[in-house]
Amino acid sequence: MEKQYVDKKVKVPTQDAKSIASKTGPKKAEKKEEPKSPSVTPAVNPTATPAAVPAPAAATEEKKEAATTPAPSATEPKADAAKEQKKTDKKDAAPKVKKDEAIANGLNFHASKKHCMYICEFIKNKSIDQAIKDLGEVILLKRPIKMRGEIPHRSFPGMMSGRYPVNASKQFIYLLKALKGNVQANNMDVSTARITFASANWASRPSKRGGGRFKRTHVLLKATEVVTKAKGAVTK
Repeated sequence: MEKQYVDKKVKVPTQDAKSIASKTGPKKAEKKEEPKSPSVTPAVNPTATPAAVPAPAAATEEKKEAATTPAPSATEPKADAAKEQKKTDKKDAAPKVKKDEAIANGLNFHASKKHCMYICEFIKNKSIDQAIKDLGEVILLKRPIKMRGEIPHRSFPGMMSGRYPVNASKQFIYLLKALKGNVQANNMDVSTARITFASANWASRPSKRGGGRFKRTHVLLKATEVVTKAKGAVTK
């Protein structure tokens, strides 16, 4: 018998790209149609109230914020008006106490004690406005202040020697204005008030570099009401 030879090489059938894509592509899930249940209309009760429709989330948040914020009460403006009325009533009811004198205390003036002492003599027994006016002339170098000692002579009527303490005069004007305010606060008459007491004393003097000391002075002023008599008036 003759041997039959079989070819071991098996030919693989070639496949097209379309057939490969159709086999390897994703399979779409088929939707299973559920059986539709028969629609049943619910019975409507005429006496029942309609169900509340749920509000959206934004509307509920606005309602919560409105509930948390306190509403302005109508009694608040009334309470404020009542408080203001009480304050005004207290101010009107409290009588202003009239005092006999007004005091102004100037501490640590950056001025010479000698200058302050002579200025105190200069403004004593004068009205406050007159003293401020005269010291303004001293600052403008129109009116010297009388001083004793080896001091240059000044050509001013009724004066032999004097100086123009400008720095100390500026500080005294500031103190005299404070004294005038205290006179008004004490319910006193500014026109009849006179400077009856004026004193200058040493203050603590800080040391300088090199061994010297700065000039510091305390000044105390007092004003009282003085009744002036008219000329020719007869007093008993």
